[in-house]
Amino acid sequence: MQRADVYERRYDESTTQTDANTCPECDGRVTMNTAETVCDDCGLVLADQAVDTGPEWRNFEDRSNRSRTGAPRTPSRHDRGLSTEIGWSTDGNGNALSSTKRRKFSRLRTQHSRAQRRGKRERNEMYGLTEIRRMTSALGFTKAFRDRACRLFSSAQEADLLRGRSIETIAAASVYAACRCEGRPQTVADIAQVARVPEQKVRSGYSVLNRELGLPAAPRSPERFLPRFVSELGLSPATERRARAVLEADGTPETRGSNPAGVAGGALLLAAERTNEQHSFTQAELAGIADVSVVTVRRYRDELRAL
Repeated sequence: MQRADVYERRYDESTTQTDANTCPECDGRVTMNTAETVCDDCGLVLADQAVDTGPEWRNFEDRSNRSRTGAPRTPSRHDRGLSTEIGWSTDGNGNALSSTKRRKFSRLRTQHSRAQRRGKRERNEMYGLTEIRRMTSALGFTKAFRDRACRLFSSAQEADLLRGRSIETIAAASVYAACRCEGRPQTVADIAQVARVPEQKVRSGYSVLNRELGLPAAPRSPERFLPRFVSELGLSPATERRARAVLEADGTPETRGSNPAGVAGGALLLAAERTNEQHSFTQAELAGIADVSVVTVRRYRDELRAL
């Protein structure tokens, strides 16, 4: 018994063969192979039954559904996707339920749904993660991005940042914070369009997350906004290339430290004038997409023109 206890504390089967893996009896070097784990000095066998991590079915078996587990764990749900749900119309064999059993399972389903949320904290997390899934779906983001935003919301709740703030504010701020961390060209106005709070609430929530959690949000370059602006305005690739060349020639600190969306809008306006596409859109449309004023777009255009 003592030997097994020492082995459990000092030896890790999941690691590969290294000099740090020593024998619990003589501190000798341990060798691991596909059959057993043996000490090279004293010959002590630490393990002799390797775990087969391969599939449990054979290749010639024709099985349409080889899955033996449920959905993978996901941070987009308060229970990480490990909870179960009661079915609606059929039993385990696929047979239809009678009206009496349907009413019974409806009551059980209600009680089961209430039992999944053990307290107010889980109810808040469930509602916040649902809001994030709704916003990311409306914006067309990937599941990986959705999971990152959900992890930010969970971290904010663990840091007690929801106190005194609405759940919708922190959920929308988590989506925008994930955009900033990944360098996506979405603005606060884009997030506010699908959120249940105004832009000012999203900005305030993001400031709290950035200050309290120390987000790795690097400054975004204006070049990241050009493809989106060109696509929404219906401009030609030549205008995009001209605008990118204008931004690459920009080395002044006046524009590099400013709003990157506004700088991209000014560069695109200047490039459209040089390619004779300035009449295909209005400056107000460009400013609305960049979430800045028309005066800001013109000012950056004039600064870039002077380079």
